[in-house]
Amino acid sequence: MKPTNSMLSGLPTTIFSVMSALAAEHGAINLGQGFPDTEGPVDLVEAAAAALRDGRNQYPPLTGVPELRRAVARSNARFYGISVDPNREVVVTCGATEAITASLMALVNRGDEVVVFEPLYDTYLPVLEMLGAVVRTVRLAPPHWDLPRATLAAAFSPRTKAVLLNTPMNPTGKVFTRDELEFIAGLLARHDAYAVCDEVYEHLTFAPVRHQPLMALPGMRERTIRIGSAGKSFSMTGWKVGYVTAPAPLADLVAKAHQLLTFTVAPNLQRAVALGLDKDTAYFERLAEGMRSARDWLAEGLVRAGFDVLPCDGSYFLIADITPLGFRGGDVAFCQQMVRDGGVAAIPVSAFYDPRGQNIPDSYVRFAFCKKTGVIASAIQRLQTVRERLCEGNVAEIRKG
Repeated sequence: MKPTNSMLSGLPTTIFSVMSALAAEHGAINLGQGFPDTEGPVDLVEAAAAALRDGRNQYPPLTGVPELRRAVARSNARFYGISVDPNREVVVTCGATEAITASLMALVNRGDEVVVFEPLYDTYLPVLEMLGAVVRTVRLAPPHWDLPRATLAAAFSPRTKAVLLNTPMNPTGKVFTRDELEFIAGLLARHDAYAVCDEVYEHLTFAPVRHQPLMALPGMRERTIRIGSAGKSFSMTGWKVGYVTAPAPLADLVAKAHQLLTFTVAPNLQRAVALGLDKDTAYFERLAEGMRSARDWLAEGLVRAGFDVLPCDGSYFLIADITPLGFRGGDVAFCQQMVRDGGVAAIPVSAFYDPRGQNIPDSYVRFAFCKKTGVIASAIQRLQTVRERLCEGNVAEIRKG
């Protein structure tokens, strides 16, 4: 038979699926995959259920129900001072992953260059490859993941179409500073390029750090596409409701791509998310504070277990360095052995790099702390013996793994 799509055929099973399956097989506590294990706000669930019975279950408008588009506009104005036309500058998508894909489809022609930052969310590279983009990776270095300005400037060229920026950043927990964003903005203006900003963790930053959208900077309003996620802001990751804010000419193109991908999003979920976006500021502060407490608790437990813990200013994730443990292998082998012998699952950070790259760091693992108190406590207890159980005389186990 004729060959199928070569890019998709060549994609391996994701490390998230591999580690989750291994965790289930060994009864391990799964701190690998980034989704909360608690339900989101009860009033949103009740609103979604009630909306199923109100007789409006046919196709909603392509760009989203008016209630949600207006709520997205109000949220932009309330938190960031960004004025948005809900009728022309908001597109509701089937989750933020679709929003990212539709936004890149709106901008990128085959051969265009797109700058991305490593480590990166694993969807970015396959989507860009499918679109025929030329990817220019700029690597951030641990432990602080500071922006390498000279390297970034060198990555731009006359063919640069866009920067794909994730802040707060998965997997690093980095929140780009105002100064870093201003440097990026200067390059975008100089090279007449766009920005696609994946800001799904916008409400999950830990004081005193605050999220600053690139779109809010001078000169960036007309060249920025900003992406948010109800799943992250309301702990309802299965709902898959995302939203794009963009200047009208770009939003129109995003809507056309969205029409080709999914066309629309469940109307009852959209109405419930509109209610959520209008919640008072205290809700969002409590959400961030709860995640900050979970981060601190997990970080303290990892330090007691012998890990070096890297700074984390936002998101669901904490990165730890396994070097002090003396493990005789890389991060993939460590994560596999930690599931089997330690009873805890995490994700090797090397999975967040372009596999074709050189000198990929392999001594870091990512833990998700968006979990119940009891789950984190049990994981910490198991991790206290990780050095003895994994890292003494483990050469034979590495060879087996």
